[in-house]
Amino acid sequence: LPMAATPARAQQASVTTDLMADIQQVRDKLVALAKAMPENTYDWRPGPGVRSVREVFLHVASDNYLMPSAFGVAVDPSTGIKADDFKTLTTFEHQALGRDATVAAMEKSFDHLAKAMRDVPSSRLPEKIKFFGQDFTGQRIWVMTATHLHEHLGQAIAYARSNKVVPPWSK
Repeated sequence: LPMAATPARAQQASVTTDLMADIQQVRDKLVALAKAMPENTYDWRPGPGVRSVREVFLHVASDNYLMPSAFGVAVDPSTGIKADDFKTLTTFEHQALGRDATVAAMEKSFDHLAKAMRDVPSSRLPEKIKFFGQDFTGQRIWVMTATHLHEHLGQAIAYARSNKVVPPWSK
């Protein structure tokens, strides 16, 4: 059916379904890359003041908690992240975790994000939601979530290549 003939609710549900499938692919690549990076590269950063390898992976994890909070989804209290306090995101991202713990934190955050995306009803997608001090639709928040993850996947690929690590899916 052409998009115009498909009921709006079904279109919205398919948007979330498509975004969830896309995010699953990004998850698989980020987790594979995080596991492929040797532990001794986790403190590497391309320059002063730029996120390290570990911080990129933990930033992904922190935002996987933050983005669903726009819909009122509670952040896992064990993270210490508070949706209205950006300093808590920075604290989370600067944890001195080893590789395995960093991978586990990222996987747990993706589980949280997937559950949130399944649980937020499609009826909320056109809703105006105040986030980052701006008005967004719910759909736009989910799209931003996916584009944010792609941005950091690209960053992580560049970090890996700079450390002579070939992304596992491109070998």
